[in-house]
Amino acid sequence: MSSLVDSFGRKHTYLRISVTDKCNLRCFYCIPHDGIVWKRREELLDFDELTRVARIFAALGIDKIRLTGGEPMMRKDLVKLIAMLSPIPGLRTLAMTTNATLLKENARLLKQNGIKQLNISIDSLRRDRFQQLTGRDEHQSVLDGIKAAIDAEFETLKLNVVTIAGVNEDEILDFVHFIKDESINVRFIEFMPFRNNNWQIDRVVTYKELLEKIAGEFELTPIDTEPSAVAKDFAIKGHRGTVSFITSMSDSFCSTCNRIRLTADGSVKSCLFYPPEINLRDRMRAGASDAEIVEMIKYSLALKPEAHPPAEEIAALENRAMIEIGG
Repeated sequence: MSSLVDSFGRKHTYLRISVTDKCNLRCFYCIPHDGIVWKRREELLDFDELTRVARIFAALGIDKIRLTGGEPMMRKDLVKLIAMLSPIPGLRTLAMTTNATLLKENARLLKQNGIKQLNISIDSLRRDRFQQLTGRDEHQSVLDGIKAAIDAEFETLKLNVVTIAGVNEDEILDFVHFIKDESINVRFIEFMPFRNNNWQIDRVVTYKELLEKIAGEFELTPIDTEPSAVAKDFAIKGHRGTVSFITSMSDSFCSTCNRIRLTADGSVKSCLFYPPEINLRDRMRAGASDAEIVEMIKYSLALKPEAHPPAEEIAALENRAMIEIGG
């Protein structure tokens, strides 16, 4: 039973840990168009600090941890950290989100050391468009990484697709065809506003628009999910693959949110879109006890808002960029 309960009665069981802000891709919706100052190594939590914080969270009722970035595999010796985290008492699921550029060589190692669930971010199946979106010619590396992930047989394998009007909305059906005969879930994510990422309301392709387009070719059936699930999930009749929609902009799921975030430099963020944060790193390095860290975590959670503001207001907030938070 989680003791991480906010002011609105939401119990938190899911921690997202960013292990680095660095990435080898340059997706415009994630990295601000005016650039970013990367954190120095000494600013990041080291593996012992990350493991300590994870243990504290697990003792408070966190049973799922997802490693994010940046690109997590840009963090040197990441597999060592995974091996340190996976035996933590109370932790049922260790997951990771990756861009898959480095996955071909690492998929089995990730699985062997404790990663159970893997999400892969890919926003185009076309090499030229992928290069335009990411600024890098790594399309084949990502496809090879997806193949390696399939072969490694993770408990769940998901593809994350940020769908943006005028950019890649014409590939929606291509993605469904790509996964329909594999045990893969494709998740279409509504374009979200972050600092200087060229977000505009008319660039959001909504869940209803996505669903209507896919339902024109495939018969979709809703899948029951746990109350805290962020995605609306659907089975595809006659196929193994599944389709999901993350509706942050058109139909928020704040009322059932069970997530809390830890940035690579050690700050707790209770909400992706809520700028205030509490930094644990400096207090830990100054000798703070576990009990003091627990109080800081609970204070951060007490600040969590009931819901994020409308999209236009989010776009105007002085929040961290997506890559600095970890998604």
